[in-house]
Amino acid sequence: MSLTETTSSTKREIQVEVPAEEVARTTETLVQKYRKLARIPGFRIGHVPASIIRQRFAEDLKSDMVETLVPRYFRQETEKLGLRPVSQPQVTDLHLHDGEPLKFKASFEVLPEIKVEGYKELRAEKPEITVSDEEVEQSLTSLREQQASYAAVEGRPLAEGDFAQVSLDGKSKADENAQPIHMDEVLVEIGGKNTMPEFTENLRGASAGDERTFDVVYPQDFTDQRLAGQTFAYTVKVQGIKQKNLPELNDDFAKELGEFANLEEVRKRIREGMESDRKHHAEREAKDKLIDELIKRNEIEVPEALVEHQIDLRLERGLRALAAQGMRPEDLKKMDLPRLRAGQREQAVRDVRTALLLEKIAETEKVEVSDEELDREVEAVALQSKQPVDAVRARLTQDGALDRIRGRIRDEKTLDLLYHQSA
Repeated sequence: MSLTETTSSTKREIQVEVPAEEVARTTETLVQKYRKLARIPGFRIGHVPASIIRQRFAEDLKSDMVETLVPRYFRQETEKLGLRPVSQPQVTDLHLHDGEPLKFKASFEVLPEIKVEGYKELRAEKPEITVSDEEVEQSLTSLREQQASYAAVEGRPLAEGDFAQVSLDGKSKADENAQPIHMDEVLVEIGGKNTMPEFTENLRGASAGDERTFDVVYPQDFTDQRLAGQTFAYTVKVQGIKQKNLPELNDDFAKELGEFANLEEVRKRIREGMESDRKHHAEREAKDKLIDELIKRNEIEVPEALVEHQIDLRLERGLRALAAQGMRPEDLKKMDLPRLRAGQREQAVRDVRTALLLEKIAETEKVEVSDEELDREVEAVALQSKQPVDAVRARLTQDGALDRIRGRIRDEKTLDLLYHQSA
C-alpha cells in the first residue's frame, strides 16, 4: 500500500493490494454460495461441480469478489493511515488475475487539517434595542383590527369601506392547466389597501345577489406564487354587504384578549415581544457577521462531497417549502435542477466552511451537547409533528438526523460562545 501526495488538503489517493490468498479464499466462498443456488440443466441444485461454476459464472464471481474485498481493504488501509474519508472512493487501475493479488487505486476526499486562527479576538456588534410608543400603538391597532366584528348592511349597494361577502370562481387565461380558484364566504374590502383594484372597481355599487365577471392582472411580485404574473378571469357573486365595527380600546378589550387586567398590561406585553424579536434579529445579524469574519480569517479548502451533500439538503428544504405553498408535483419536475444546484453552491460552500470551523472551535473549547438538550429538541419536533416522542426519536436515529440535530445544537452553542465572549 502507498499514499500518493497531492497539492489539495482534502484529496487523497492510495494504492491498495489484497493478498492473493485472501482473493482465493473469498473466491472459494463465493463459488460455494453459487453452488447452493445455481440452476444448471443436468445437475441437481447444490451438486454443480465447482469447475463448472467457475467457468459459467466467471464474470459474476469476479464482480462479487471485487464488491466484497475493495470496500473492506479500502477501509482497513485508510484506518491504518489515520485518514477519515468523507466521500465514496473512486476506484481505478483495478488489476485482477488468477493466482495474483488484487490491486487498485482509490481516490477520495478527507477533512482538511484545521487550525482556527483569531476566533478569540472576534467581537460582535450589539446595538441598543428600542421600541417607540408609536410602534406599540400601531401593533395595538392591528390587534384591534383582528378583533373587529362585521354587521350586515341592507337596503343599499356596496360603497367605499364596505366589505363584500362573496363567492368566487377564477381561472387562468394563459395556462389551461393551472389550478382553478373557488372560494366561498370571502370578505373583500372595497377600496382596501390590500384589495386588487379590479375587485374594487367592479364590485363598488353592486348589491346583494348581483353577479359580476371581470379579469384581474396580478403583478410578477405578487405574494401568492400561484397567481403572480398571471391574468385570472373571475365570476363573483355578492352574497351580502358587511360593515366593520372596531372594539373600543379599553380594559374590557384587554380582558377579551386573554389574561390581562387592563390595557397597560397589553401594551407592556406588546413592547416586550417587539423588543425580544428585535433582539433576536440583531443577534442573528451579528452572528452572521461573526461567521463572515471567521471565514475571512480562516480560508480553508472544503471537500466537494460535503458541498454536494449540503446542496442536496438546501434543495430538499426549498422544494418541500414550494410543495407546502401549493406548487404542483408536475411543476416541480419541470424546474431546472442543474441551474438550481449552481445557484445554491456559494451558500453551500459557506455552510460547510462554517460547520467545519465551528466544530474545531467546539472541540478546542470543549463545547458539548447534553442528552437533556437533545431530548428537548426531539420533544419539540414531536410536538410540532403531533407524533409520539419515541416514534420521532426512532425515525430521526434511522435517518441519521439525530446526529445532525446534535451537531446543529453544538454549532449554535459554539456561536453563542463567540457572540458573548465580547460582552
